[in-house]
Amino acid sequence: MEAIQRHEGLVYPLNRTNVDTDQIIPKQFLKRIERTGFGEFVFYNWRFDDDGNIREDFDLNHEKYKGASVLLAGENFGCGSSREHAPWALLDYGFKVIIAPSFADIFYNNAMKNGIIVIEMEENILQEWMDRSEKGTLRLDVDLEKQIILDEEENKTVSFNIPGHHKEKLLNGWDDIAITFQLADEIEAYEKKLGK
Repeated sequence: MEAIQRHEGLVYPLNRTNVDTDQIIPKQFLKRIERTGFGEFVFYNWRFDDDGNIREDFDLNHEKYKGASVLLAGENFGCGSSREHAPWALLDYGFKVIIAPSFADIFYNNAMKNGIIVIEMEENILQEWMDRSEKGTLRLDVDLEKQIILDEEENKTVSFNIPGHHKEKLLNGWDDIAITFQLADEIEAYEKKLGK
């Protein structure tokens, strides 16, 4: 997993609630076992019509959001099934930060474990950012170390909370396997004690 201390990027506002994992990455694209290659299918049924043509009525397809890496969403983002492919697809598409009022628990943990900064934010602040990014363009600077979001255009900062264990893993680029390897000496000593 790639370490991430700070990320500044273009915002995309997905002003919808209860976005489930099948909407994030539809089931027909879950045939791969690698973590990469899912980005092109993110929000597929919204981005493309039944013939695979780009839908002009879905904002993410608009030129002004090209390269967006900060996703704003409505409450209960990532609900539905526990598929880990959902954060894989979002990350592969280019989203490094997701900000919403609330998240489904399994999605929240899966996203953090895969290197996405996931931030719960008050709805009034989030709605202001949504409105501004819908009317024009908005860039936000997320400082994970300081736990603040800098809105340079308005010259203000907003603080956020994040569990300490998630923060440490993101800052250092540690996934669960990397955490286990940090205990390699203790594991080896334990196995020797058991005579293995």
